[in-house]
Amino acid sequence: MSNTVKLEDMRFGNFIPPIHMGRENPTLCIERDMQVIEHLDRLGFQEAWIGEHHSGGGELIASPELIIAVMAGRTRSIKLGTGVNSLPYHHPLILADRWMQLHHMTRGRAMFGSGPGSLPSDAKAMGIPVSKQRDRMEESLACIAKLMRGETVSYSCDWFELHDASLQLRPYDNVPVEMTTACVVSPSGPMAAGKNGTNMMTMSATAPAALKAASANWQVACDFAEKNGHTMDRRGWRMVGLCHVAETREQALKDVEYGLLDWVRYFDEIGTLPMVPPEGKSDPIGYMIETGFAVIGTPEDATKQIQMLWDASGGFGCYLICDLNWAPFDAKLKSYELFARYTMPVIKDMNRGRQLSHDRILSKHEASVIEQRAAMAAQFEKLEKAKSVSTQA
Repeated sequence: MSNTVKLEDMRFGNFIPPIHMGRENPTLCIERDMQVIEHLDRLGFQEAWIGEHHSGGGELIASPELIIAVMAGRTRSIKLGTGVNSLPYHHPLILADRWMQLHHMTRGRAMFGSGPGSLPSDAKAMGIPVSKQRDRMEESLACIAKLMRGETVSYSCDWFELHDASLQLRPYDNVPVEMTTACVVSPSGPMAAGKNGTNMMTMSATAPAALKAASANWQVACDFAEKNGHTMDRRGWRMVGLCHVAETREQALKDVEYGLLDWVRYFDEIGTLPMVPPEGKSDPIGYMIETGFAVIGTPEDATKQIQMLWDASGGFGCYLICDLNWAPFDAKLKSYELFARYTMPVIKDMNRGRQLSHDRILSKHEASVIEQRAAMAAQFEKLEKAKSVSTQA
């Protein structure tokens, strides 16, 4: 079972893998990732999620926790999540203990995201069989979820042991840690979310296959949650979409000439799940727009994408823009600003009261003009009478 959610209650944020091409200064790349989070905080986005990667040369953040610790002091209200901690790469007690410290350091703004790890090259560098990544994630998550809920855990498997393990710290202000589990198309993520009572984050949610599987995967999570004494919450379901907007579609297309093809090439050469299939390689941008995989257009186009996701999924709580580096940095910041100015208000129905007030006044405008003119005329008449009395005196 799960609850319902309203479209107007949607939250917004971003997901930062990040992917930077090799020609840039890596120090400045990391700084710009942090500047993006500051920008989102000023614009009123509610969340930012930061990835963990260790190879490939493009995804430069090895520890999302370090970024979160720094950004807690450079932002005001935005929540900061690990998107995701790759659980097979860490001993669960050490990760949970370190992470609970982060929860205190951020005064409860840190969110825990988990996944198996997306790059096989990361796993291979640590001697982890790729075929074991998802199984190890599930083993680790089961222990971490219990530890973060204050339980004492004993568990032994072929890659870690826990003996009467517990965390020294309770969550900041005794507010439960928000936990989420990543998924794409495979049911492994939804199964893990349901078993352990975490929220769910659908990566590349606008990809045709992920969009088709969204409703079924949610049901998988709900079924496993019910069997394990949990309830899935649609408000905690996050969808990650590809989106770059500008004032016009023509400008948006011009912007992404900067880096979109490099991004496609990165997934062809480094990632194991190509973003554009063979039939789309002759025109990747056209393919992504035509299939609905990406918004490369205007804020109105972004609104339509979110509505499409909403209809396909049955409702979710948060839309995350994947931070793409398709466009020059200034154009990327502008895209976030346009989204905040024009897409957010439509989805959240933020201007309903303003429109009602406008329409109500407009419907009575002619009568109000007559009343105002009459009131002004009365004042002039009053003035003339006062002058007449003064003259007679």
